[in-house]
Amino acid sequence: MEMVLNIFIKYNLVMAFLIIGIVMYGADWVSKATNKRIAGSAIAILIGLGLAYIGGVITNNGNGGLANVPLFSGLGIMGGSMLRDYCIISTAFGARISEIKKAGLAGIISLFVGVIASFTVGVTLALLFGYTDVVSATTIGAGAVTFIVGPVTGAALRASSDVIALSIAAGVVKSILVMIMTPFVAKFIGLNNPKSAMVYGGLMGTTSGTAAGLAATDERLVPYGAMTATFFTGLGCLMCPSVLYLVTRIILG
Repeated sequence: MEMVLNIFIKYNLVMAFLIIGIVMYGADWVSKATNKRIAGSAIAILIGLGLAYIGGVITNNGNGGLANVPLFSGLGIMGGSMLRDYCIISTAFGARISEIKKAGLAGIISLFVGVIASFTVGVTLALLFGYTDVVSATTIGAGAVTFIVGPVTGAALRASSDVIALSIAAGVVKSILVMIMTPFVAKFIGLNNPKSAMVYGGLMGTTSGTAAGLAATDERLVPYGAMTATFFTGLGCLMCPSVLYLVTRIILG
């Protein structure tokens, strides 16, 4: 048993993939038990947050979560900046201008409205919680756009690590809310056709949240919502550290 544990500690990234696979399998099973009314991705994120808390408590160190435990240290690599940047790159490579044209003018407008609205809400919450400096407010606002845009903006503006962590948390909370709430609001907002799914993806962004929420609503709508949501992250990465940062700086002085 000791030899097996040493192998998993040595090849910690392999162990991390194994853990994530088990968590995703369990989350999918729970999702099926609810007739997929709650997306498996949302359940997996909640499980991950719980495990992170447990890891911090066990090791008396809240900085690394479960990655503080040597056996699970590979989770720190999997959740680190390197794979995060790969995620950003893969998102960019999946975007095609020719595809977004299918959404028409409404889809394009929804992207800008969605990014600006999410950023505004995030900045407002940051100010309410006492983060009044421009860099922190902008970083947390960018996190409300998506949990990828937050750290990208924070790195560009040289925000502190705790503020970047808060921006990621803001994006994760938004993603979970979109996953869970989409099936319940779909019939009230007419989310039942490809065009409305494209507009919805542009407004909400958060590709994972939109895709999971639409999958729980109508699986046929997933490609359309995910298509515009893909551009949402790229647009946020462009606007938040530049235009929206300058606007926030002007407003906050």
